Amino acid sequence: MNKAILGARIHYWMALIVLLGLVGWMGVRSHQFNHAVASEQEVVAGDATGGLDYARSLSKTFRTVANQVLPSVVLIENIPASGRPSEGAGADSDENDPFEGTPFGDMFRNHPELRRFFRDLPRGMPRGEVYGVGSGIIIDPSGIILTNNHVVEGSGKINVRLHDGREFKATEIRRDPKTDLALVYIKGADNLKAAKFGDSDKMEVGDWVLALGEMFNLEGTVTAGIISSKGRSLGPQTRADFLQTDAAINPGSSGGPLINLDGEVIGINTAIHTRTGANQGVGFAIPSNLAKWVADQLIETGTVKRAYLGVVIQPLTQQLAEQFGVRAREGILVGDVQPNSPAAEAGIKPGDLILKYEGKPVSNTQQLVGLVDRSPVGGKANLDIIRDGKRMTITVTLREQPADYGVAMRGFGGGRGGRSNPAKVDQLGIQVDNLTNEVAEQLGLKAGEGVVVTDVAPGSVADRAGLAPGMVITQVNRKPVKSVEDFKKAAAAQPLSKGVLFLIRTPEGSRFIAIRAED
Repeated sequence: MNKAILGARIHYWMALIVLLGLVGWMGVRSHQFNHAVASEQEVVAGDATGGLDYARSLSKTFRTVANQVLPSVVLIENIPASGRPSEGAGADSDENDPFEGTPFGDMFRNHPELRRFFRDLPRGMPRGEVYGVGSGIIIDPSGIILTNNHVVEGSGKINVRLHDGREFKATEIRRDPKTDLALVYIKGADNLKAAKFGDSDKMEVGDWVLALGEMFNLEGTVTAGIISSKGRSLGPQTRADFLQTDAAINPGSSGGPLINLDGEVIGINTAIHTRTGANQGVGFAIPSNLAKWVADQLIETGTVKRAYLGVVIQPLTQQLAEQFGVRAREGILVGDVQPNSPAAEAGIKPGDLILKYEGKPVSNTQQLVGLVDRSPVGGKANLDIIRDGKRMTITVTLREQPADYGVAMRGFGGGRGGRSNPAKVDQLGIQVDNLTNEVAEQLGLKAGEGVVVTDVAPGSVADRAGLAPGMVITQVNRKPVKSVEDFKKAAAAQPLSKGVLFLIRTPEGSRFIAIRAED
């Protein structure tokens, strides 16, 4: 066999071996690919099964806790002397305002988008008479029901309908308007199931919650959502540090419970933020820890006793924090101290930064108000503060809060000063004048203790910072001003680029405002 033929055969067999190897490799890769696809399909199927199992588990939890708490939820009717409205009566306009004269009157007058939601205001009802439907939660099997005060306010008859359909007339009502909570007592009802309170402080943003109540008069309604935020304030006249939720809350829900996945009451549904009157995903509930504290006192004594400091406080914004040399929200700023109050006797001063109350850090005003309110009357409380850059601790002996505590002075109309030489400060965009005796008296000041703002240029830095005509400026950069000349010197002493700190006085008390030129 010649070399040419031998070489050809060798090349042939080598090519055949390579071809067979390639076919084998492709077979292995195909098997591996098919196995990988099958494995991926199994994983996807497993994930889907796991997700479905989780959803079923959550659904079962919702069902379990709802059935556990619903027997404790009641419908409350507030029936005026003229009786229930006729069927199909629609909601009236704001002509009848059931909130006027309550702690929430100013808030809802100034912020109409915030609406109470338990009431239907039917056409044809005599002026001043409002038929209301709300919810409540049984907290004691003897017949004690917790609800909102605005559900049972007025002189109407209060009718309670249990989850099983039985109806009872209220025999007694105990109220706490400052927190908008009330207790309704019924007698003769057996086999009542009381709900359990949970710890609202342990709730965190994102936690699942259920809202139970008689929405739109549809009894036993349950909606689901999460805690959207904590520590919400609905205005200076409210004393609750509200929980915010996106669980649907609608007319009729007010006074019903907000519960956690353990079936515990962690809030009392109280208000919604809405432009339509119905749920838009922003509801507010009084935390259960506050509700239980109020309920316990109402049960024991019929009234609620609160401690107080006697200070006007404000949150520490970024602009204010820069002027005081601290971080934003690092404490609460004292704007004013009431004479003869516990704070005044302890030596608290305007401009102090309260960092901690009894060892607990405070970063918003409602948090501090809640801690003080629930402190023992007559007890002592330690406040960690910063004063002029120095840290110190001050001990305050707390007293019982006066009945009219927090009520702002009325009839303040501002007004011009006593001389006709007002000072205009163009860089700030304001005009000030000396303080008249009349305005000073209304604000608890003396003539010569500050200057009154008589004009604010629209769009100026002062306007954007919140200064308005009628406000009285008593300090500039922590220095008292007693006249227009004092004000002019103090305002010119520091460039506006570094910021100017004002202490201003209004009928609600004193507070700080920081103004700085924009870069």
